[in-house]
Amino acid sequence: MMQPPAIALGLRLRVLAEGPGASAAQVITPAPVGAADDLEALVAFASECDAVTFDHEHVPPAGLRAMAEVTSVQPGADALVHAQDKIVMRERLTALGVPCPRWARVGDRAAVEAFAAGAGWPVVLKTPRGGYDGKGVLVLDSAGDPAWSTAEAWLADWAGRGGLLAEEHVAFTRELAALVVRSPSGQAAAWPVVETVQRGGVCHEVTAPAPGLDEELGAHLTDVALRVAGGLGVTGVLAVEVFEVLRDGRPTVLVNELAMRPHNSGHWTIDGAETSQFENHLRAVLDLPLGSTRARAPWTVMVNVLGPREIEARHEDLYRSYLHVMAHDPGVKVHLYGKEQRPGRKLGHVTVHGDDLESVRARARHAAAFIAGEIDE
Repeated sequence: MMQPPAIALGLRLRVLAEGPGASAAQVITPAPVGAADDLEALVAFASECDAVTFDHEHVPPAGLRAMAEVTSVQPGADALVHAQDKIVMRERLTALGVPCPRWARVGDRAAVEAFAAGAGWPVVLKTPRGGYDGKGVLVLDSAGDPAWSTAEAWLADWAGRGGLLAEEHVAFTRELAALVVRSPSGQAAAWPVVETVQRGGVCHEVTAPAPGLDEELGAHLTDVALRVAGGLGVTGVLAVEVFEVLRDGRPTVLVNELAMRPHNSGHWTIDGAETSQFENHLRAVLDLPLGSTRARAPWTVMVNVLGPREIEARHEDLYRSYLHVMAHDPGVKVHLYGKEQRPGRKLGHVTVHGDDLESVRARARHAAAFIAGEIDE
């Protein structure tokens, strides 16, 4: 998704792909194959680049620092660790005065139960590293929850690696995301705050801007995101995912997670903003002036196309679904990622923008559901 703006900017991309069939490798050449934890492959790749960035947070800090010896790496290891390690993130955000759920580092069952005595049940346990899209997250409803067998296995596994993260179970009204971008010289910009809806721990739908968002709260959330970007030294795109909660009868936000890269909550910007997150990420990585983040229309809705649970619901060829979707609604923008169909996997997304929220939302949902095989008309 960075390739179209790269072409427009006269930039040549290379990609270090996990395999020859990777989505980016299908549209970018050269695309040498190499693992994110292969130090030799990382350095060899970086030596051929004027600047390096990434599309996931699983590049080890040692690899980032080794690449930084031969070229510009944005964002750097010292910033990225806050998106890689949830405990490091919580410690730093707390030090910055950023609102977070109550949390603690826990190393055994007694520590979890002590945390629950103060924060209450349920308790959310998270592995500090490696989790995404709901993976590495476990909810314990009580001291007698059958899930304790899994929790104790996790605690044992992480005992020598700093323990697990325990968080209060937040009774939120909805989930929001603030997307900002920051360049090495310190220029920063923010897109409108969006509402996100999850399905099975995976982002399913994004509405921009977040409907009914209190103007003061939206400004506060944007300020929080910009403060996090500056405080952590982030360069490129930063997504700050938050819970909207009611405290003393007034809405406020608690930061849930960070992503230091173009993020699913910002895919709507490809069609719905004057400058997409992908173009601005490239601009930031190269320290170019940032583009306008203004929305093109009053409402934009993005719906992910998720792989169907039932095999019989799958289209043999996803591209055949274009015939219906594009004929039914020429205003729908379809983006497929060239991925093999698997249940719940993000296969692509659709975007619709316009003046009427309910119409825009219905059109986007219909298109995504048809491509995913959830409906047949």
